[in-house]
Amino acid sequence: MRALGLLALAVAMFFTGLATNISFFYYLTYVLLGLLVVAYLWAWSNLEGLELERESSVTRAQVGETARERLTIYNLWVIPKLWVEVRDHSDLPSHGLGFVSYLPGRSRRRWTVRTPCTQRGKWTLGPVSVHSGDPFGIFRLAKHVDLTNELIVYPATVELPRFQLPTADLLGGQDLQQRTFHVTPNVSTIRQYVPGDSFNRIHWRSTARTGQLMVKEFELDPTADVWIVLDMEERFHHALPDESPILMAADVMRGKLRLQPASEEYAVTLAASLARHLLRLNRNVGLVAHGQHREVIPPEREARQLYKILEALAMLRAKGQTSLAEMLAAEGHRFGRNVSLIIITPAVDPRWVTSLQHMVYRGARSSVVFIDPQSFGGWRDPAPILAQLAEIRLPVYQVHNGDQLDHALAEPELTPKGSR
Repeated sequence: MRALGLLALAVAMFFTGLATNISFFYYLTYVLLGLLVVAYLWAWSNLEGLELERESSVTRAQVGETARERLTIYNLWVIPKLWVEVRDHSDLPSHGLGFVSYLPGRSRRRWTVRTPCTQRGKWTLGPVSVHSGDPFGIFRLAKHVDLTNELIVYPATVELPRFQLPTADLLGGQDLQQRTFHVTPNVSTIRQYVPGDSFNRIHWRSTARTGQLMVKEFELDPTADVWIVLDMEERFHHALPDESPILMAADVMRGKLRLQPASEEYAVTLAASLARHLLRLNRNVGLVAHGQHREVIPPEREARQLYKILEALAMLRAKGQTSLAEMLAAEGHRFGRNVSLIIITPAVDPRWVTSLQHMVYRGARSSVVFIDPQSFGGWRDPAPILAQLAEIRLPVYQVHNGDQLDHALAEPELTPKGSR
């Protein structure tokens, strides 16, 4: 607008000179036009000869951690840049990369940015825009640079030292006739060595007897699979207004974890924490969830299983239209006699309790982590559902908004007969 104003003033001075035939107005016109040209060239030169580089320390982070990245801007010209402003248009919450700097000729400036990860999901760092202008404030030009990186933020996990599955589940299980790459106490057979086999699998007695290198094949330990069933039906998840994103970021920077007051975030954090806890106990852990899409991760106990589950949970949203009862019916063929179920749900629909009861009658062991919907702004009363669960004697852990999850999952409020 200032440039247009000066241009209009120059035109007015020119016509005034024509009308009055006074040379002063012509000189003033030339000065104004020259000022516009010089100012534009100055602003343009501040943006030319620049090169930006982004370096991210990680592509994966977790809620509660701090993502670090470094942005470097180079001035390839001999001419110094009076001032350059860099803005990062990232969609990562609490990300505020922006700075203004003077750049001498043939120099660089480097900034390290630490962003607290407060929300799970897949975020984009960038693109970047560079802004500059002239000393007179007439022109302000911008240049966009497609400099982007992706960052996946996993959900937070908490320690659950006192959480235990029902005792009957730990004693159950059957021999799994399934080969594994892990070394377990169960040797299934001996075969000839092939390149790539680990030397600690060599069976030396068979090697001495046959005169050829022989290696052992292992089977998984006999144990029950654990399925985490996460209910992400949209109509039962609620959230309270969160007016403290700055406080959340400040808590993360101080090493504290503050969950958003939403049943969805509590449910996902519980699922992630339970998966990590059970995998540390060397259990086969799988995940079933119907959110904006169907997510099924078969049970495994490998180290990578935790990251598969965390990555799926990072993207999962409570946008599902499938009820928990329908999900249990659709996935029921996976839940046999030697399966432990952990149901995480805020649903107050009595149909899912009936479906779960049928699975319990078939021999599946189950415990329920019930997220109280009323504490998150819901209006439905959870008392009838809790009464139904009490009738079938299932262990129930109740979680309310603001609860410490390790305390909430320390002791079930209902326990099956004979478990104490």
